[in-house]
Amino acid sequence: MSVNKKDILQTAKELRTQVGGDFHQKLVESIYSDAASIADRAVERPDKKQKFDLDRTIDKIVTNKWTGFPIMILLFALVFWITIVGANVPSRWLAELMLEKVYPWLKVISANIGVPFWIDGLILDGIYMATAWVISVMLPPMAIFFPLFTLLEDFGYLPRVAFNLDRIFKKAGAHGKQALSMMMGFGCNAAGVISTRIIDSPRERLIAIITNNFSLCNGRWPTQIMLASVFMGALVPAYLAGFISALSVVAIALLGIAISFGVSWALSKTVLRGEVSTFSLELPPYRPPNLWQTLYTSIIDRTLAVLWRAIVFAVPAGAAIWISANVIIADLSIAEHLINFLNPFGILIGLNGVILVAFIVAIPANEIVIPTILMLTVLSGGLAGVGEGTGVIFELESSAALLNIFTAGGWTILTAINLMLLSLLHNPCSTTIATIYKETGSVKWTTLATLLPVAMGLVVTFFVTQIWRVIELLL
Repeated sequence: MSVNKKDILQTAKELRTQVGGDFHQKLVESIYSDAASIADRAVERPDKKQKFDLDRTIDKIVTNKWTGFPIMILLFALVFWITIVGANVPSRWLAELMLEKVYPWLKVISANIGVPFWIDGLILDGIYMATAWVISVMLPPMAIFFPLFTLLEDFGYLPRVAFNLDRIFKKAGAHGKQALSMMMGFGCNAAGVISTRIIDSPRERLIAIITNNFSLCNGRWPTQIMLASVFMGALVPAYLAGFISALSVVAIALLGIAISFGVSWALSKTVLRGEVSTFSLELPPYRPPNLWQTLYTSIIDRTLAVLWRAIVFAVPAGAAIWISANVIIADLSIAEHLINFLNPFGILIGLNGVILVAFIVAIPANEIVIPTILMLTVLSGGLAGVGEGTGVIFELESSAALLNIFTAGGWTILTAINLMLLSLLHNPCSTTIATIYKETGSVKWTTLATLLPVAMGLVVTFFVTQIWRVIELLL
């Protein structure tokens, strides 16, 4: 686009005519007036009474070193609580619709038109069931969490979170804005990885990407809640069961945050060594969010985009689950061969072969880990009258029924503790792995982000198991 010198001179002349008098003097006065207005808001003068400023008053509370962190923790705890509690009903509705109504209906149609067993099993029992589980478990929490998170962002609170956590992240060799991507990871790690784009420093953005998996995504919350309810709650009287269960889940989430700080520090001192960048964090004014824009951004750009990627990866996962359970080699299914092969190592780290196989076949989606564990436990243990059939994933709502299956599979309280730890410390799901590669364009960093949490999970569960067994011997 070319600019004519005559046009510039004409525009300047018109501006002089509009403001009248000395143009330069008017311009300088305008600049000084704006600067004075900003100074009045930003600088406190003991000799001058400050005008009431709502933004400043709120900031004195939410960024205060004594009140800022408690408010931040309570606010995000409220968001997570609303997400978990609010998602229960729509998740149950979707599960009833897709698993208890549509699935039997499709099976009847398949039987009536004479679809061969292996096609019916592969498509309906395998692919459809896995995809239905992912949608019913993943969609409601994301549809609640992302709008709430976006509302906080539009309101102007999230920059205050980065301000509060900047000092801690700087000590860990990371960027203050990593706080925002870490929080986003609690909704979905893939979305958390994408949100690291707000970090300008390539080195610090890599740290944020690699450590985002330590935030418990919504696909792992159901696993944590179920294990805490069935095992941790059973250790105390009934009136304390709910509190202890919730406390156990919160403890795992806080452990993930602590590990995120520790790994960030380790990366900044080794493979991603460098100076911590400084950044000017602008605290925007508080403003009422645009509800429709918030819904569009959170539902279309985040929820549906991430859900579609998860569905794409759930399809091959469902196929793999059904094939592994139904293809027989030497009188045993592929899944049973894998379970027997991995069982010695699983016992060494306080788990078993069923759990390890479930984590392998459920790499595409964390949401199907527990249903896959239940199906494989029934398959390998030969439990009669339980489940929907060979290779068909299922879930039970009764804690007593869950405990019976887990006990029949040889589970103990140590198994539950280590599974909660492994659920926190294991590889990202396929959707997140693909997102990491897309954002970094590097096989090297994608591999590190994938294998680092796995290695940590195996080491942690091994040491927890050895300590547990020493304590048992001493007692």
